[in-house]
Amino acid sequence: MRKVVLNMKEQEKYETIKSLIDHNGNKNRAACELGRTRRTIDRMIAGYKNEGKAFFSHKNKGRPPASALSEQERRDILDLYNTKYYDCSYTFFAELLEKNEGISVSVSTVANILMGKYILSPKSWRKTRRDMLKELEEKKKESVTKREKNMIEQKIISIEDAHARRPRCANFGEELQMDASEHPWFAGVTSHLHAAVDDATGMLTGLHLDWQETLVGYYNVFKQTLSSEGIPYRFRTDKRTVFEYKLVGSNRAEEDTYTQFAYACKQLGVNLVTTSVPQGKARIERVFQTLQGRLPILFRLAGITTIEAANEFLNSYIHEFNTQFALDKNAIPSVFEKQPSDEKINLTLAVLTERTVDAGHAIKFANRFYRTIGEDGDAIHLEKGTKGLVIKAFDGNMFFSVHNTVMLLDNIPERLLVSPEFSPTAVPKEKKPPYIPPPSHPWKASTFGRFCAQMQHRQDLPTGA
Repeated sequence: MRKVVLNMKEQEKYETIKSLIDHNGNKNRAACELGRTRRTIDRMIAGYKNEGKAFFSHKNKGRPPASALSEQERRDILDLYNTKYYDCSYTFFAELLEKNEGISVSVSTVANILMGKYILSPKSWRKTRRDMLKELEEKKKESVTKREKNMIEQKIISIEDAHARRPRCANFGEELQMDASEHPWFAGVTSHLHAAVDDATGMLTGLHLDWQETLVGYYNVFKQTLSSEGIPYRFRTDKRTVFEYKLVGSNRAEEDTYTQFAYACKQLGVNLVTTSVPQGKARIERVFQTLQGRLPILFRLAGITTIEAANEFLNSYIHEFNTQFALDKNAIPSVFEKQPSDEKINLTLAVLTERTVDAGHAIKFANRFYRTIGEDGDAIHLEKGTKGLVIKAFDGNMFFSVHNTVMLLDNIPERLLVSPEFSPTAVPKEKKPPYIPPPSHPWKASTFGRFCAQMQHRQDLPTGA
């Protein structure tokens, strides 16, 4: 006869009913002890008399649930994680299974399948890591293979958010935290992702990948923010020289000492606050944790191998990220100023570099030679040794500023593409009058003159874009 094993509650029911029958006890008292009705006690008595102890054992005991995954389905999920979706968190893996594979399973089911094979999420808590290591030590004594142990150790990554808790800002656009993260974002190659996130909503306002952490990278994020939302009240960044610097040998804060990014912020009325403490901009640090766990996998699945393709992907991913993770920006007040015109954005987010005119009346910039063009489209021959600023607008147009006079820079090719003597049928292109920014542009503002004079003190002055 099969041995019947009961759990604690089932055993309590069995003993109470058996005692009731053996001693002809009080049914009302038994109902009170078990927390059941008199009718249920009568049913238990009848069941005990017909089936004995087996009546109290649940009939589904030992049977797999009707909704349980089959062994083949569990193996398929495990194979997908190991071959295609590795390094995903459990939550992100469950999302991708439903979105890309048509497999709808809960996060807890995913966790049970993967942890059953000692595969931890990159976002595992330290306690989970400790518990699994303790379990592995016990498994070692039961001859667990070395290969299995090495695989587990590679998968265990503790990424616990240790940032100090603080309340969000009250208004959308009140503070945007900006930073760059160095990581192998795509194709296993290390690059820098520049980002800006709103503190009040957690909404990304800009993403841009570059090989290094550069002014141009931050300008691209700034441009996306201005075009999509408008002018924020404040940027909070780290203390890199792209945001602030101090004159060499100076013992006091210089009121008119600006970096190029800081000068662009000043012209648009954006406050720039810097901090050397990562916890001071915890929102952007936490966002990078999420992006590092998702973007490399999405890039890999999309077959992205170039930085140009990655940036094109990011343009659409911002909306997807904000839809999933950010709070509703319409639910709180906004302090974004009106979006500036495209022309103002283009001319404000400029890269400036000091240059000197050579003996050939030309200016060398980024290994190319340029000549100066006036408003009438004719070349202007400046004297050798004339110093000025090369100004590269955001759209790539080049200008040269000397004594509050702005001229267009035209690239001098190494050789002519068409010879008038040997190609008489070639139709010359019609000359269009060049666009020169108006005198009201910030390049000619009074504070900009002092900024230009201080540029020579910069240690990280860019030499090109």
